[in-house]
Amino acid sequence: MARLTKKQKEALAKIEKGKVYSLNEASALVKEITNTKFDASVDLAIRLGVDPRKANQMVRGVVSLPHGTGKDMKVLALVTPDKEAEAKEAGADYVGLDEYLEKIKNGWTDVDVIITMPSVMGKLGPLGRVLGPRGLMPNPKTGTVTMDVAKAVTEVKAGKIDFKVDKTGIVHAAIGKASFSADKIEGNAQELIQTLVKLKPTTAKGTYVKSIFMSSTMSPSIAVDPKVGG
Repeated sequence: MARLTKKQKEALAKIEKGKVYSLNEASALVKEITNTKFDASVDLAIRLGVDPRKANQMVRGVVSLPHGTGKDMKVLALVTPDKEAEAKEAGADYVGLDEYLEKIKNGWTDVDVIITMPSVMGKLGPLGRVLGPRGLMPNPKTGTVTMDVAKAVTEVKAGKIDFKVDKTGIVHAAIGKASFSADKIEGNAQELIQTLVKLKPTTAKGTYVKSIFMSSTMSPSIAVDPKVGG
């Protein structure tokens, strides 16, 4: 097992062993235990009482974080010429079609989100092997396949993220930066948790929100009271 650094030991010492913190306490504590030289991401890991192997228990969706992500999201709009101006005005970083499809085919994936139109999705199918594993394949359920390209670009730039439960039943999401105030971290976390609660599948039995852990890049995890999810 790797030895802990002095800073890691100091961070661990601030977390009371066995204690489950309120969301308010955790949002303040995560700032205290973050000591990276860069502005670390703040992440939530929420374990749900679902079986993701069953289609009717797959939890996925989108949430607009009230205080943004703290990250400048790089957006590629794959659109037909008549939609290019609209995408550019909304703030898309890259706009076009065939030239970007060719770049992706050759392995280029230097973007955070791809937004496209229903008529273009057929061209993206063959690129699934490149985009799928990186979570970049546009999907109508997350609002990234739409005719209202400007709205989709604006929402992503303002802090809209998509999430999906993984095969172990956990939703992982970055909800801000360590430089955020504790109130903003708490507000974003609350928004994600409440969105997940609204998406509870009717077929899910027993406790739905089983555990919540908050951490920042390279910090230890803080156990958060799962009752915050109702």
